[in-house]
Amino acid sequence: MLADFVDSGKIITPEPLLPGQIQPASIDLRLGKVAYEVRASFLPGNFTVESKIRDLLIRKLSLEDSTVFPPNSVFIVPLAESLALPANIYGKANPKSTTGRLDIFTRLLTEAGKEFEVVPKGYRGALYVEIVPRTFPVVIRAGMRLNQLRLMRGKSESSDAKLTQLAGRENLVYEDEEGPRTPHIDRGLSFSVDLEGDDSNIVAYKAKRNTPPIDLDKINFYQAEEYWDVVRAPRSKQLILHPQDFYILASSERVGVPPTHAAEMVAFDPAFGEFRIHYAGFFDPGFGYGVNGTKAVLEVRAHEVPTLLEHGQIVGKLVYHAMAQVPEKVYGPAIGSSYQKQGLTLSKQFVRNMGNL
Repeated sequence: MLADFVDSGKIITPEPLLPGQIQPASIDLRLGKVAYEVRASFLPGNFTVESKIRDLLIRKLSLEDSTVFPPNSVFIVPLAESLALPANIYGKANPKSTTGRLDIFTRLLTEAGKEFEVVPKGYRGALYVEIVPRTFPVVIRAGMRLNQLRLMRGKSESSDAKLTQLAGRENLVYEDEEGPRTPHIDRGLSFSVDLEGDDSNIVAYKAKRNTPPIDLDKINFYQAEEYWDVVRAPRSKQLILHPQDFYILASSERVGVPPTHAAEMVAFDPAFGEFRIHYAGFFDPGFGYGVNGTKAVLEVRAHEVPTLLEHGQIVGKLVYHAMAQVPEKVYGPAIGSSYQKQGLTLSKQFVRNMGNL
């Protein structure tokens, strides 16, 4: 269906799609050839994005060559793709998993948009992405894919009643690699944080500051110890999150998403505490399916005050969305998916030898 939207001009691309650009439930969006550093993040409201950029512009950068985006600077990049959606179709965007695990904050903007990450029904126009590296300087160039867009019609979100019915047909949660577990369903599928760890005794990674830049195109390249501190399982099974620090943790549960559905992690719920648990919490159809579930990796940042986490504490919800059709290809090694059998896993730019530290 996404390919049909490209062929019929509803998704407008300046050049042919790249292999793998269409994912099971989304399309990756490519960065254009220029970037604008601006003084502040913004929503266009009743104005065009370009007029807001003019008001806030610090400098214009070419992305045709590699460019370093430093931490805590705000950049707006016009995307290569644009849209001419039918009146009944709307969209939602989110960072790709690798983007979130590198603490790169991205948000989609539309012309006259009043919400981040939302494409209104029937939208016709350009797309832009706001990029804010939070911890690491990152090397950016045209054509990179930092975020993805999902298109929807009607109400795709499953109610608790429908999610309970789905759990009766499919195993959604596993205690470990062997045994299914009864799901806790309340405004979505609840999941908790793992502070016991596995055989490596590692329960978290905390990002270092003042590191060398990371080139997102370099896979299995960087030594993780140069960028991350290891947090080993505390005896107390407790961890204090400090404001301004960025952590990678994992869920206690292993979750599965059947091919008939996709799932979205709720980023922040004050009922669970003053912390954000993800930037890129979207799970394609087939995630953890057929492999007895996969742990959810959590991209965690405390807000204003130090926050205590305890092992098994509920930290978030997964909301399941019904697919319009079962995708031709689902998440997994067959389409080059990076995180199908992940435990506590850093982004794919890092050499995977952290457990030896």
